[in-house]
Amino acid sequence: MAGSERCPLDERAASDSGTATPRRVRLRAVAAGLGVALATGSSVLVRLLTNSFSWTLVRRRAGLVGLTLLMVGVLLAVTGCAGESAASRAARSTLRLGYPPAQQALAQLAGKVLATGPNGEQSARADSVSLTPAEIDQVRAKKATAAIVMYYTGDSWTNAQIAGLRQEFTELGIQVIAVTDANSQPDRQVSDIETVLARKPNIIVSIPTDPVATAGAYRQAAAAGVKLVFMDNVPKGMVAGRDYVSAVSADNVGNGVVSAHLMADALGGRGDIGVVFHEADFQVTRERLQGFEDTVARDYPNIHIVDRKGVTGPDFAGQAQAAATAMMVKHQHLAGIWGVWDVPTEGVIAAARALDRTDLAITTEDLGLTVAIALASGQYVTGLGAQRPFDQGLTEAKLAGYALIGKPAPPYVALDALAVTHDNVLAAWREVYHTDPPAQVTDSFRKDVP
Repeated sequence: MAGSERCPLDERAASDSGTATPRRVRLRAVAAGLGVALATGSSVLVRLLTNSFSWTLVRRRAGLVGLTLLMVGVLLAVTGCAGESAASRAARSTLRLGYPPAQQALAQLAGKVLATGPNGEQSARADSVSLTPAEIDQVRAKKATAAIVMYYTGDSWTNAQIAGLRQEFTELGIQVIAVTDANSQPDRQVSDIETVLARKPNIIVSIPTDPVATAGAYRQAAAAGVKLVFMDNVPKGMVAGRDYVSAVSADNVGNGVVSAHLMADALGGRGDIGVVFHEADFQVTRERLQGFEDTVARDYPNIHIVDRKGVTGPDFAGQAQAAATAMMVKHQHLAGIWGVWDVPTEGVIAAARALDRTDLAITTEDLGLTVAIALASGQYVTGLGAQRPFDQGLTEAKLAGYALIGKPAPPYVALDALAVTHDNVLAAWREVYHTDPPAQVTDSFRKDVP
């Protein structure tokens, strides 16, 4: 963050061409050994050291703890981190090379929706979902109640979804009686649904953790007459208009496509990259991966995906950090990594920081706080495709209102992707969250980022 005095292994001089010098290669080898050891066990560190250096004597005379501490000292000494000034740290940033074909593609995508619904439905626009003043009065007269059943909570995306839902439910006179957090665990979400049903809500708005494992619980809710509106994902076998009202989603294909073009722009149209994807049966993240990989394969023949690793959660950031570390150890010249959303991407950033890979270009989806700070400061994250979760929440609540008064609802509603870079990150925050950026973002913004 701007002004921080912590040891910043996450920066490099803006004048650095990005070409790995022998000293930098040796530094990365040392850092990689340390990072892998911490992630996968002490035996890996010993193997790396004996393969890379002739430190047999050290290995014989020092215990493993002492050896690890010694390597930390070497890493700090070689980087010169302990003595680096705040001025020199401020001069460093991740460079974006620029690539006109990618920039043209991004301009052509603005305002378009590429995704279709869970059963192939064409998307309706969010601005087509509205209630007249007379219809709002009808909804208010129902004195309905609603429960919000989440996959997990506590990040920027879920906070904005819930805020949008609460705002519109208040406008419609609908009382929110529960907000639940399944911590990414399907069995816990099933329990949450059963607990909520005991309170007899008229409406449930939810994002399923697993479309198969939770389907029975959602069918139970539908059978009880609860009006179901889904965020992003839909339980297996359920049909809009019969089992649920509608599904509302970001254009996840479009977000993947946007992040692919942003990666190409950052790399100048060429380079080897890695992919950290969500290893689960989850439509949202599957579409993002498809959009990203298909676009790279179709539009950028000089960008090669050389490694792919999945994360399953619930510790998405920790798993992504281990995955990204392994990629960078294996592929010393890896130019970029794509993260499936902002929480795993936090782990990718941590891995790049630990290995002093400030030349690594990272793109992702979702404008979370950590990635917004990275964009604002010009470090690691070079661009992302943003959802519009607050507007998504408003739309979901309106569709619940449709169901209460019997107004026909579109089966699938999607909101277009927003391309976010350093240049527009502050304005994008306002557009995505309907509020000013937090101080951590504005204080981190650097005007000197190229």
